[in-house]
Amino acid sequence: TPRVWLFGYDEQGKPLTTRQIYEDISEDHAKKTVTIDPHPHLAVQHASIHPCKHAHVMKKIIERAVEGGRREIRVDQYLVIFLKFMSSVLPTIEYDYTMSTDI
Repeated sequence: TPRVWLFGYDEQGKPLTTRQIYEDISEDHAKKTVTIDPHPHLAVQHASIHPCKHAHVMKKIIERAVEGGRREIRVDQYLVIFLKFMSSVLPTIEYDYTMSTDI
């Protein structure tokens, strides 16, 4: 399960503050699925989307797809579904879905 680390800048090129970062994250996910943590390889704080949280969500989505008659989810479809989940966490980011899924 991937762990997502995010770092953002404002219009003047300055790093976003914690408050500004949380403004871009849906209230349902702020401080739960997404927290501000030190990046393991960089000396700065990043928004971190916890793998334990999105793994659970992705498992539910895939289980529902199988219950609905799908035999399997391909890896490339998993990534598109993951991005769709991410768009619910970070609704202010524009996403380009170049393929669709039937789940």
